[in-house]
Amino acid sequence: MRRSVAVRLSALLATGALAAATGVALSTSTASAATGGVTGYATQNGGTTGGAGGQTVRATTGTAIHQALCGRASSSTPITIQVEGTINHGNTAKVSGSSCNTAAGVIELKQISNVTIVGVGSGAVFDQLGIHIRESRNIIIQNVTVRNVKKSGSPTSNGGDAIGMESDVRNVWVDHATLEASGGESEGFDGLFDMKDNTQYVTLSYSTLRNSGRGGLIGSSESDTSNGYVTFHHNLYENIDSRTPLLRGGVSHIYNNHYKNLNESGINSRAGARAKVDNNYFEDSKDVLGTFYTDAAGYWQVSGNIFDNVTWSSRSGDHNPAGPNPTSNTSVSIPYAYTLDAANCVPGVVSQTAGANKGLKVSDGSCTPQNPDPTDPGPTDPDPDPTDPDPTDPPTGTNLSLGAGADGSSKADGTSYGNVRDGSMSTYWSPSGSTGSVSVKWGTATTVSKINIREASGAAGAIGSYRVINHDTGAVLTSGSGAGVISFAPTSLKKITFEITGSSGTPRVAEFETYAS
Repeated sequence: MRRSVAVRLSALLATGALAAATGVALSTSTASAATGGVTGYATQNGGTTGGAGGQTVRATTGTAIHQALCGRASSSTPITIQVEGTINHGNTAKVSGSSCNTAAGVIELKQISNVTIVGVGSGAVFDQLGIHIRESRNIIIQNVTVRNVKKSGSPTSNGGDAIGMESDVRNVWVDHATLEASGGESEGFDGLFDMKDNTQYVTLSYSTLRNSGRGGLIGSSESDTSNGYVTFHHNLYENIDSRTPLLRGGVSHIYNNHYKNLNESGINSRAGARAKVDNNYFEDSKDVLGTFYTDAAGYWQVSGNIFDNVTWSSRSGDHNPAGPNPTSNTSVSIPYAYTLDAANCVPGVVSQTAGANKGLKVSDGSCTPQNPDPTDPGPTDPDPDPTDPDPTDPPTGTNLSLGAGADGSSKADGTSYGNVRDGSMSTYWSPSGSTGSVSVKWGTATTVSKINIREASGAAGAIGSYRVINHDTGAVLTSGSGAGVISFAPTSLKKITFEITGSSGTPRVAEFETYAS
């Protein structure tokens, strides 16, 4: 049986099955390179799938990455960009197009959605070049190294952040990345992983952050408290002066990380932030948890952490470490499932899993890193197991929409609600504008757990954000972005509604299929 796509990519990386190419090359595979393994808060708010279901493109320059983004049918058309080689200022130019908003000297993920960037082959290194995510959603960045990004000196990129998110960003998963600098602010560097101006539902997992003055922050100032719902797990923070991370408002879950040689301060919870800090290993460090450099208090819930050769300063003024015996001063409820490794084995687990080019190994909570299966042929498998319940596969069973009724909020001239349940891809429904809803209904209660939204020819990628609603009760069953297969808990209802809340252009829904399983 096939593994998750993340593990399948691991097998390809391990066996060298992803060959190098130059420029941009299209692949016949439509599988995302990184879905299936997302964890933490990035699983919430409809989930994070990146480029799942779209084309796969190979890029060996920054310009080629921008070309891939700009060559899509729309800014929300799913795409996976496999990157190999060194991306730098010399090969990263601005590219223009209706589906992108790029700039030279930075990888610009601006005003877009449904994108995966993944390092393959011999590896992907973004050298002195940052990745900037702005006004975007549903982004995956996996198996890449970003190093020595400067905000002063030469060359500069992305305000000095290795990966920076700002302005209404939603659902980002950064996994198995190496983010590093060669000094602090005086040497021209800033944060390795920064989130500000209403950035939410982010996970940083199995990554290495090292040799920097600043690990990263959530919130750019004491008044920027609209950020949050961020998970940090199985990461290595090494030789960092401070901000591992700095939290201003919001909620964070910080577990199974290894902190080593934090020189001034570590997790800095302030301005009302609440952090759940579980089963981490702090080593050879100073003031690893507390509220520092402000009188605006933050809060923490602590459990199972190990403090190995950690020194604590005395509390005075705006310097309030949580130690030497940290105790909880808040309670944080976590909405997703997770499994903790014991804190005493965290250094060993993290050393084998965290960072780029580690084969995408992960832990299942048993303190034993899980290796990818080298015999699994991965997403290009010519003979996949038809019984494998891959959630992105077309549903099986009876399409319950056939013979059902349909209505909606509005319809464009020449289109009909009934077209979405007639079994024909040549007819379709469109709303009268760029948003609207269409419903399928039955005379008696019907159990539905999966729908398949199929866009008409020439309209792929037009659907942006959506909600699936139990029309009987008004409950939102799930939300997300893009068309395709959408799953949720089995629900008995008489009417189900697909509501398009954001789009690029006018959507055209050819079929609104419904399935019991």
